[in-house]
Amino acid sequence: MTKTLPILSVLLASAALHLSPATAGEAGTRDILIPSESRQRDLAVTIWYPSAGGGERVMVGENRVFAGSPALADAKPAEGSYPLVVLSHGSGSTVKGMAWLAGALASAGYVVAGPNHPGTTSGHSTPADTPKIWERTDDLSTLVSALESDPQWGKLIDADAIGVVGFSLGGAAAMEFAGATASLEDYARYCETYPTMADCIWFAGGTAYVDNALVAVDPLDLRTVDKARFEQSNRDSRLKSAVLVDPSVARAFDAGSLKNIEIPMSFINLGQTGTVPVSVEAADLARLTPNGTHTYVADAVHYSFLLQCTPEAKPFLQSVGETDPICDDAGPRTRADIHAELMTLITAAFDRTLKPAK
Repeated sequence: MTKTLPILSVLLASAALHLSPATAGEAGTRDILIPSESRQRDLAVTIWYPSAGGGERVMVGENRVFAGSPALADAKPAEGSYPLVVLSHGSGSTVKGMAWLAGALASAGYVVAGPNHPGTTSGHSTPADTPKIWERTDDLSTLVSALESDPQWGKLIDADAIGVVGFSLGGAAAMEFAGATASLEDYARYCETYPTMADCIWFAGGTAYVDNALVAVDPLDLRTVDKARFEQSNRDSRLKSAVLVDPSVARAFDAGSLKNIEIPMSFINLGQTGTVPVSVEAADLARLTPNGTHTYVADAVHYSFLLQCTPEAKPFLQSVGETDPICDDAGPRTRADIHAELMTLITAAFDRTLKPAK
C-alpha cells in the first residue's frame, strides 16, 4: 500500500491548475459529487472522458511536488458510447494522483471515473479506516450505479463494458470488487511476520492524518477489525475486467475465492522479480485466477505509480523533512518512460477485454 506522507496530505488534494485555452483531442475532465448512502456523505469524484473540444486546458493534480497531467476542464463529451473504467487510488492519495493514467485511458476511448475514498485519502487517513476495504468497494459500486442512472453520463458509457484499475490499497479494493475475499487472521499474521512492510508500520505507528493535521492515535490491532465485514464478498457482477497494480493485502487473499473469479485479471508489479515487496507481490495471485496474467515493470518502484515530480520537488521535500524517495525510481529509465509502459499495458488489457473485436 502507499504510505501516507505528511507533506502529501495537503499537496495531493490540490485542484487543477488552469492554463491556456483548450484544443480538441485531449481528454475532458469534470469534478462531481455523488451521494453515498452507506457513507452518509457525498463522494468527491473526478471523471475523464473522450472530448469533442472546448472547455479550458488544465493540469490535473499539479502542485509543488507533482507536475500534473493535462486535460480539458468541462469539455464537451465526444459522441458515442464508451467502456467505463473506475479507479481506486492508493492509501493516503487521491484519485487525481492517477490523472496521468486516467487521461491516457480517456484519450484511448474510455470514460474513466474514481472517488476519493474517505478515511484513506490525502489529509484524512487513519490506520483504523485503512483495512475497511468493504467501504472502498461500496464507493466503487455506488459510483457505477450513479453514472449508469445519470441522464448525461448514462448515455456516454457502455454498461456492458465496465472495468476497474486499482493501485496498492486500491488494488486490494479492485480485487475484492472482482470477487476476491481475504482472511483477517492471515492479514494479522502477515504483519506479525513482516512488521517492516509499509502497511504494518502504518497500523503500528500510532499516528493518523485528520483535517490535514498529524494526530496521535492508538496502534491498530488488526484482530479488532470487523471480521465479518473484512471477510465478506464485495463482488460487483457488473464488472468485466480488472487491472491490479501492486495490490496490497496480497498475503491474505483466499485461494478458493481467486480460483472462482471468471473475469480477466491483469496483475502488474512495479519492479523485477526479487525487488517487489512481499506485501504487494502478485505473481501467485495471478496464477490462482483462471484468467490471470502477470507483468513486471522494470526499473520501477511502488512510488513510480505517482505523478511525475516537478524539478523543485526533491529540494522542497528535503526542506520539509520528507525522507521517503517518492520522486526516485529504481533504474536509468525516467518516470515518464515507466508511465508510458504502464499506459500501454493497461490500455491494451482493457482493449482486449472491454472492447469488441473488430
